[in-house]
Formats: sequence, structure tokens, C-alpha cells
Amino acid sequence: MQALSKVLIIFYSRTGNTEKMANAVLEGVKSVDGSSAEIHVDQDVNPESLPGFDAIVVGAPTYHHDMTVGIKTLFENSAVKRIDLRGRVGAAFGSYGWSGEAPRLVLEILKNKFQMDVVEPPLLVKYTPNIQALMKSRELGATIAKKAQTPRAP
Repeated sequence: MQALSKVLIIFYSRTGNTEKMANAVLEGVKSVDGSSAEIHVDQDVNPESLPGFDAIVVGAPTYHHDMTVGIKTLFENSAVKRIDLRGRVGAAFGSYGWSGEAPRLVLEILKNKFQMDVVEPPLLVKYTPNIQALMKSRELGATIAKKAQTPRAP
């Protein structure tokens, strides 16, 4: 089994709800791997840096039935630059108030466009995450860490 080298957790959170989930995902990753994961608080991630990660986790709250512009732009720029993420672990989570489409859309892009090995289904939390939602977020992080430890096919 290879050691988990790097996990990237990208998220946007206007209300703090998705940020709470991101922190719980990070705790879950650290609980399995014991190493530090890299966490970015906004969408200012360089597409060229993405292949350097074993797992990419996207926290996308739903606004107006869609993901945020920054996350969408990251995906568009990565596609235009033909960033190769095949076989890397991918996952999505997010909070929502009414509809919850963003994490589903993110997971679809990670799986179908970038051919990532995704953790399904995405984790959706309505409004503020409660104790159970934060526990599920930590479980998602642990699942990501375990899955990322499995060697990728070349």
C-alpha cells in the first residue's frame, strides 16, 4: 500500500456551512493517513497543480441551482489546459438551502470529464451541518484517504 502523499480540499463557503464540512473532511483524512492534507480556503487553485495530488475533494455549496463561479472556472480552465486527472480519487460535498445540485454536478464532472475514481454519492447537507452531518463529513474524509492509498493503474 502506498502512503497518501497529498489531498487537496477545495471549497467555497459564504455562510460557513461548507467550511465546517471541509474541516471535518480534513479531520477524517488525517485520522487515517496521519499526515497533513493541504486545504485551500477559496477557488484560487492553479489547474497545473492539480495532478500533484492523489485526491481532490471539492466542497461546493449550491447557489441558484448551480456550483459557484470559481469552482466552475477551475474546471473549465483545467479542461482547456488538458489537465490529466485520470485515476486520481475525487469526491464532492456541500451544503444547500433548497435544491443541492452543486455537489452532484461536481462529482459528474470529476467522473466523466476528468475520469477520476470518485467516491459516490456526493455528501449533501441541508443548511447548517449538525453532529451527524459532521460525522458523515469525517467518514467521507476517511474513505477518501483509504481509497487514495490504493495504488493507481499507470
